[in-house]
Order: sequence, then C-alpha cells, then structure tokens
Amino acid sequence: MAQVSEFAYRPDDYESEKASNSYLMSVVAVIAGLPLPIINLLATLFFYFGNRKGTFFVRWHCTQALLSQATVLCMNSAGFAWTMSIIFGDVTLTNPYIAYMITVVLFNISEFIATVYAAIVTRKGQHVSFWFFGPLTALICKD
Repeated sequence: MAQVSEFAYRPDDYESEKASNSYLMSVVAVIAGLPLPIINLLATLFFYFGNRKGTFFVRWHCTQALLSQATVLCMNSAGFAWTMSIIFGDVTLTNPYIAYMITVVLFNISEFIATVYAAIVTRKGQHVSFWFFGPLTALICKD
C-alpha cells in the first residue's frame, strides 16, 4: 500500500516534523469530527495552504495527504448521502448499500492506518509514497 524510499535529499528534523504533521492533521480531525466527513479535508487543506511555500519534502507530503483526504471525503460523502436518503427518504436498505458501506468502512480503516504509518515514517526523514496517491502527487508537485 505504501512504499518507503529515500528522498532526493536528506530532510532535516524541522522538515520531517512538518511533513509528518501533514498526515497527523487528518488523524486529529478524524477524532474531532468523525460524523462530518469534510472536517478531515478542511484540516489538511489549511495545513497545505500554510506550507505550500515550504521545502519540496514538506510540500510533497502535504499534497499527498490532501489527495488522500479528498478521496476519503468523496467516499464518505456518498455513503452519508445514501444513509440520509434511507433514514429520511423513501429509499430502502439494499445489498448494494450494505456492500458500499462495508467498503467505505474498510477503506477508512486502511487509510487511517496508512496515514499513521506515513506520519511515523516521514517523521524519521524517510519518503513514503502511497500506491495511488504517490505517482499522482509526483505529477502535481514539482521540485
């Protein structure tokens, strides 16, 4: 799910801490705003805007964390809307809904674990690239 490698240069402790904090912002937001899926994205987005002129290592990891949270927001929002239409609308509980919600829960758990892992490894100054978001981040974030 994630590949650990060396970055083009060895980031100092300050850079490693900032990059690690980009992942921790979403973890803290999960704890604070679990029922509202946009809280995680907003926390990561604010941290991204605060560090977009930082070093390449920090910008790269802030971008990867932001892309990851945007995907989580889309999946959680669809599940939230579907759930609300079942509770307050005339939509019935179906097998596709149950399958989607199981998928969303598993995706959220795996993304949470990957985010904590990335925060720990990045804090050590190592480069973590998620299997989907890493290449996308490399296209977006230029040196």
